[in-house]
Amino acid sequence: MKLNDLRDNPGATKRKQRIGRGPGSGRGKMGGRGIKGQKSRSGVAIAGYEGGQMPLYQRLPKRGFNKPNRKSYAVVNLGLIQKFVDAGKLDAGSITEETLVSSGLVRRKLDGIRVLAKGEISAALTIEATGASRAAIDMVEKAGGSLKVTAAAAAE
Repeated sequence: MKLNDLRDNPGATKRKQRIGRGPGSGRGKMGGRGIKGQKSRSGVAIAGYEGGQMPLYQRLPKRGFNKPNRKSYAVVNLGLIQKFVDAGKLDAGSITEETLVSSGLVRRKLDGIRVLAKGEISAALTIEATGASRAAIDMVEKAGGSLKVTAAAAAE
């Protein structure tokens, strides 16, 4: 075998379509852009433009209010905490927001971590979090543990 014998597998490479190279190419003259108009020209990006008509996003009524300083909590379910305790990734005696993040159960704290009551728990857990649902607190206490909500959430 010589260097000049080397070839790619058949069908491995495909020649790119050359636009605007005569009528025989199938993409000659206007190059598939249609006739005239703003979009047939180069350098045009018109997202949401409707030819002078009021765009749809401006015609629709706006309602409600988005609070600019709203809190965003990371959410964790009791069932997942129990699973991590069973796997030995968390210590049931002292579960804080820092241990939840370091164990990998929660990716990041955001404005705090809120505990919800989805799933089953069997161990007596001692949890300290920014927030918790009423049902989650009841579930933990029923299992013989305690769920302490920190002062940051109580102030709100």
